[in-house]
Amino acid sequence: MDTRIIDGTGLARALRNELRGRVEALKSAGVVPGLAVVLAGDDPASRVYVRNKGCACTEVGLYSEQHDLPASVTEVEVLEQVRMLNADPRIHGIMVQLPLPAHVSGEQVLRAIAPDKDVDGFHPLNVGLLATGHPAFVPCTPAGVMKMFDLEGIDPEGRHAVIVGRSNIVGKPMAMLLLQRNATVTICHSKTRDLGAVTRRADILVAAIGRARFLTGDMVKPGAVVIDVGINRLPDGQGKLAGDVDFQGVLGRASHLTPVPGGVGPMTIAMLLENTVLAAERTLKKT
Repeated sequence: MDTRIIDGTGLARALRNELRGRVEALKSAGVVPGLAVVLAGDDPASRVYVRNKGCACTEVGLYSEQHDLPASVTEVEVLEQVRMLNADPRIHGIMVQLPLPAHVSGEQVLRAIAPDKDVDGFHPLNVGLLATGHPAFVPCTPAGVMKMFDLEGIDPEGRHAVIVGRSNIVGKPMAMLLLQRNATVTICHSKTRDLGAVTRRADILVAAIGRARFLTGDMVKPGAVVIDVGINRLPDGQGKLAGDVDFQGVLGRASHLTPVPGGVGPMTIAMLLENTVLAAERTLKKT
């Protein structure tokens, strides 16, 4: 079987091109979409990710600012930074880079973000709206996967979708979005018995478990669409990356497959930009 490799980098580039037009329209109306990123600590992967987001903002024409806080920052100080950004009219979207230092409650910080600036879609209000089928902001990675489906002509309706991973960031919102598109959804996790028996029934298989090359070819139904959300740094001393799917083992078995890197990651950043532009458009409508 010929497997179509989904080019997330190319799809994200096309999305950014579309966003430029929306940004120009907003600027013509006197609104410059603004994104603020709060980064606490010195995690190297987080810094690379945040830098990539800043470059993408510049490319599309967004105003962006980054607030670097030391690893020793207190929870009160992080909350105060978020409150200042909530009140800043230049900022339409706020993203707090996770993970935060262990002594800072991520839950409390995410709750402090104004829901109409919560472009990551993690505030409880936005989570509830998604669960009830009335999303305001959808978490960027699941939103990026759904955009991939649309652009690749993959219709989830009537298909059995299996998600490996139940995180609030990917697994759970991914399930909600697929349900809204009339897929039959199964969520698997570390306590699932005979995982392979479940994944082999999937027409659409989403891997978001955080274990390098965990899903092997014999766990995939021939002709399945396989979306690899994982990104893991291999212990080879060379900094190589691998997804949660054994890419070579699944190649030739899946109908569609996302690579790592170059698959879901670029779409995640593109959807963060889109959510920020959407937040600015909503602000303009209120004026």
